[in-house]
Amino acid sequence: MSEPTRIDESVSALVRGAQAGDEAAFERLVQRHYGQIHRWALARTGDRDDADDVTQEVLVRLHRHLASFDGRSQFTTWLYQVTRSAAADLHRKSARRGRLAAILKREPAPASHDPREEHDAADEKRATGLVRTFLEELSERQREVFDLCDLQGFGAVEVSAMLKMEPVTVRSHLFRARKAIRKKILESCPELVEGYGD
Repeated sequence: MSEPTRIDESVSALVRGAQAGDEAAFERLVQRHYGQIHRWALARTGDRDDADDVTQEVLVRLHRHLASFDGRSQFTTWLYQVTRSAAADLHRKSARRGRLAAILKREPAPASHDPREEHDAADEKRATGLVRTFLEELSERQREVFDLCDLQGFGAVEVSAMLKMEPVTVRSHLFRARKAIRKKILESCPELVEGYGD
């Protein structure tokens, strides 16, 4: 329990320093959260170039609006909302220009030289591709909850704070998303589903 408190206090100290104009504190805050911002942006946009654009926009907004963070929520919750807003703004701009949202992409794991591992890696790549395809068929909320919980590893309580919904609602969206994806994979590739979503 002391470790999360120490981390929270460390982030709080960096935020206070950055709010007071300490550029070094701001830089450390950015370094600490850059990867997370980019992962959230990629999950929201589905495109690495767009995720880069969103990440840069978040950093600009962070610099301009950090003073508006009042500490009533966790910093990561506030930062997720900023990222979500920047991604939505990019999507609206893209829609106005007539661009379609890109399909989610992620780098596959490197291939192994062991035939069993190569087969497992191929199955994992295939399953990941199917999950990414089927994610597009979920509602936006289900897709977002599934990504945050199952792909990024956040707990229901953390996700509920990020998305401003009750934990039971998060669990409900996650249950429905898992069930829908499991059903789709079972229909198209039953050998990949063993144990998923049980």
